[in-house]
Amino acid sequence: MKVSTEKIENSQMVLEVEAEPEEVARSLEEAYRRLVGRAEVPGFRRGKAPREMLERYIGREALLEEALERLVPHLLNQAIAEQGIEAIAQPEIEITQVDPVSFKATVPVRPTVELGNYRELSIATEPVAVAEEEVNKVIEQLRYQHAPWEPVERPIKFDDLVTIDVAGSAEGKPLLDRRDLQFQVLQGLPFPVPGFAEKLEGLEKGQDSEFSISLPADYGASELAGKECLFKVRVGEIKEKKLPELDDEFAKSIGQGFETLDALTDNVMSNLRLMSQERARRRYEEKVIDAVVKLSRVEFPPILVEQEIDRLIAAQERELGESRLSLEDYLRSRKKSKEELREEFRPVASGQVTGSLVLAKVAEAEEIAVTDEEIEEEVAAMVQGAGERGEELRKLFQSAAARQSLERVLVNRKAVKRLVEIASGEAESTSGEDNATSGEAKAISGEAESTSSGESGVV
Repeated sequence: MKVSTEKIENSQMVLEVEAEPEEVARSLEEAYRRLVGRAEVPGFRRGKAPREMLERYIGREALLEEALERLVPHLLNQAIAEQGIEAIAQPEIEITQVDPVSFKATVPVRPTVELGNYRELSIATEPVAVAEEEVNKVIEQLRYQHAPWEPVERPIKFDDLVTIDVAGSAEGKPLLDRRDLQFQVLQGLPFPVPGFAEKLEGLEKGQDSEFSISLPADYGASELAGKECLFKVRVGEIKEKKLPELDDEFAKSIGQGFETLDALTDNVMSNLRLMSQERARRRYEEKVIDAVVKLSRVEFPPILVEQEIDRLIAAQERELGESRLSLEDYLRSRKKSKEELREEFRPVASGQVTGSLVLAKVAEAEEIAVTDEEIEEEVAAMVQGAGERGEELRKLFQSAAARQSLERVLVNRKAVKRLVEIASGEAESTSGEDNATSGEAKAISGEAESTSSGESGVV
């Protein structure tokens, strides 16, 4: 076997391999033995046809293809081992010649990260404030949520709660048949089909109405796409919300121990401040990570971005599944192909890969590590918060792969905390290990990942 290597951009190595004639001959003979036992050559019992008759019957190309299916991976693995190359993913292989047998393999290798002088980084933190308008908005939402429904004698308006009898069909097939259906008339509501709520606006109590709604050809539910839906509706009772007065009695009605409106308002202000602080913390972390990435030189094989895109699409597919919507229906409703969705995710995936690699390098430079005890604490916190899925989650983290993924999340989290300390001027002059934090990681499809800033599951 003859091997030549060339290092190319994006952390990849190109291997050009030429097989020795003896290796090819041996592989062809082995391929013949495998195929002759499966092929039925006229005039011969299975497994008894001579090689030249088998080649004549199936073609030399088929025999060579069978031989190369095993020879090429064998030679590639041998070449990678001999050259001391550390491949991190499956290489791309291109057969360049069949006589003699030669192929080219593009092998993704470990990324390279050169950190800039991040220890000199200084970024101002942003002040956290809660506007009075925000507090008033939450109070109004609570007021609406706790308002009783009261009957009214007027035509239907948006946001009303109505009792209706409704029968619907699509091209003669029953779609909906309900009596005394409680239906809130919300503008833009997609149930039972988009536009239904809008048809109810203006109807009066006791009124019968018939109407049709044409659905677009790209409608999300494929069985209804492009069809006309017919509805018959009889309106029963119409109700609207009667908003309570903003006073101490309203505060008591919330049912969380508030005796006065001032106490409720103070609690809302406090919660909004905590949420604002959390958002500011995340924005600051993102700003710090972006700054460190800009100071660094990062090179990685494209396959890492493809793997991250796969992870993002799988996560979106799971989220859609929780709403009983398939990825195919979602793409159809957005008039996108899966390839277009991949391209949409590409910038995000590339940024997450880059950020994760930089954080891993920072963790190495700062000598950050996590202990088994810290991993166990994190698993325990996740199990406790998982409810009925707790035991399932505990079993998941008995696997080495899941624990390694969680370990990377925790290390990255510590690295982020260290960078925040440096950028905000709170860091000590010496580097070292940080204290573990807990509670943000979650288990997804057999690996532990975190959705917080800078924590990607690709490193």
